[in-house]
Amino acid sequence: GSTMPVSVCGLCKEKPAALRRPKTGMAVCRECFFSAFEAEVHYTITAHALFTKGETVAIGASGGKDSTVLAHVLKTLNERHDYGLKLLLLSVDEGITGYRDDSLETVKRNQRQYDLPLKVVSYEELYGWTMDAIVGQIGLKNNCTFCGVFRRQALDRGAVLVKADKIVTGHNADDIAETVLMNILRGDVARLRRCTAITTGSEGALPRCKPFKYTYEKEIVMYAYFKKLDYFSTECVYSPNAYRGHARTFLKDLEALRPSCILDIIHSGDNLSVKEEVKKAVQGTCKRCGYISSQELCKACVLLEGLNRGLPRLGIGKTTASNISTRADKLRHLQGRTKKSEISDSDGGERECACDGSDGGGCVTGASTSSGGCGGSRSCDQSCGSHVTKQVANQVAKDTKTLEF
Repeated sequence: GSTMPVSVCGLCKEKPAALRRPKTGMAVCRECFFSAFEAEVHYTITAHALFTKGETVAIGASGGKDSTVLAHVLKTLNERHDYGLKLLLLSVDEGITGYRDDSLETVKRNQRQYDLPLKVVSYEELYGWTMDAIVGQIGLKNNCTFCGVFRRQALDRGAVLVKADKIVTGHNADDIAETVLMNILRGDVARLRRCTAITTGSEGALPRCKPFKYTYEKEIVMYAYFKKLDYFSTECVYSPNAYRGHARTFLKDLEALRPSCILDIIHSGDNLSVKEEVKKAVQGTCKRCGYISSQELCKACVLLEGLNRGLPRLGIGKTTASNISTRADKLRHLQGRTKKSEISDSDGGERECACDGSDGGGCVTGASTSSGGCGGSRSCDQSCGSHVTKQVANQVAKDTKTLEF
């Protein structure tokens, strides 16, 4: 209750504590929290040699908490520690009304607040399709496969346009731990091998790195809250991503019992050794668009061909340059025979994907909902992640509002 004495900061031993750090459990004052948070990110950057002086670094900016805090912290550290980087914001406009249009307004404000250049690339200009139009054609199942594949490639293309040497994303420790869990649950050993890598894509695509690999989501929310940073916190209207939602809920439940579990899971992922005979995809380039791909045609081109042929399921599952026509015929036949909604899942052989697309050819986080989610057919608060985000917000409100420890 309010009669409890206010505890003193565990770091400076002077100021009253303003919060308890989710990551360490220590009660700290605001200033010490900022210093510790920034120092830990700086340590991650230097220990892993993420940057080289003189590089142009594109920050993947969505307007959400992670990328907004990342932009703020990178700008601060770049000046404080003289990294010598040229920073800019890079945003992808997927064309999602009521979601991305609003979050891009936040990015535009951030651009003025942080005085960093901003480049926006859109699905419409790159692919001739907005996400709204794609969902109009395919419905709410597998739509995240399209969006993830297209967004990944859009970020790379945008980075090339602004002559960036690297891309940084706001993926945090919770995101990475979730991905490890998803890959374990699905036995995806090839992805498990690379999903905790702090830098990916150095073999040909633009390298992308994750300075927040060891940063807790709750602490990012607290940092944004205490710094009064301007960010957008709405969930995507099209993402009842069942599988990641389950992994996320499970992780948050574990975290409540033992906060170190997030870093422990990442540590496990980092240290798993994979037998040599597990074959890694060989990187090549797409014969159609020239983008990095482990197949003759990259995933984006296959998905796009399906959309343009009016056969959107063409790119779901394993499609190669050689079997694309056979699959197209099969789908045409099926479409003639059944309503689109009745085509069985076994036909596409899809499953939701937990990679961060670091194979260059591939799908991105939380693809299909064939794993038993609601598929958007009902308003779902069990399988999607949105209720968990509210959970984090409530938790943070609890951790930040009160001084009772």
